[in-house]
Amino acid sequence: MNPMLALRQYQKVGAQAQTSEASPHRLVQMLMEGGLDRIAQAKGAMERNDIPGKGMLISKAIGIIGGLREGLDLETSVESLGNLDNLYVYMMKRLAEANINTDPKILDEVADLLRTVKDGWDAIAVPGPQF
Repeated sequence: MNPMLALRQYQKVGAQAQTSEASPHRLVQMLMEGGLDRIAQAKGAMERNDIPGKGMLISKAIGIIGGLREGLDLETSVESLGNLDNLYVYMMKRLAEANINTDPKILDEVADLLRTVKDGWDAIAVPGPQF
């Protein structure tokens, strides 16, 4: 058996188990982590001059941020969520620009923005069971 194939399958099963047991709060954290991972991987692809890989990874990051954006409840929410919606749109546009221009600085910019949002989300502690 191919060890890399086995490792990928193990990771896939582990990720599926995590998502099936995760709270909505944790799922958002996982999406943000995935977005940051894809941005970092895209930057690595740029450094290796892997154009197809760069495009695929940036596309995945855009999809993840789009998913975060779709999860916002803009109809019953406060103004700050509208600002977050605008920030997500900005991040997706900048990622597209990074892809077109092969610009790792833009990837850094978007990663910093997403990390800031994630830090705020992480600070919102979901209370666990009380004993």
